[in-house]
Amino acid sequence: MNIIKTQSEGKTIFALSGRLDTTTAPQLQETLLSELDTVKEVELDFTEMTYVSSAGLRVLLTGEKTAKSRGARMTLTHVSPDIMEIFKMTGFETVLHIA
Repeated sequence: MNIIKTQSEGKTIFALSGRLDTTTAPQLQETLLSELDTVKEVELDFTEMTYVSSAGLRVLLTGEKTAKSRGARMTLTHVSPDIMEIFKMTGFETVLHIA
């Protein structure tokens, strides 16, 4: 998985590409939680994401809970139909902010 960080209009945008799985989840978790220490809004751009495993779901849930506890917001954008289906099957579409 690749993570490209940009800043726009007071928020941090992480453009993610590849697979979010057991191997790559720790990288995203460290990056995301570190960013939530300093900003109030984070966007995860899923345009180039191809897969999310249960380890990836855990990282997204941790990010959502951390953002909420710090008064911040984490939003997922450009989620493909295949990944959205994973979110629906697991109930994550009601937990995560998906635009």
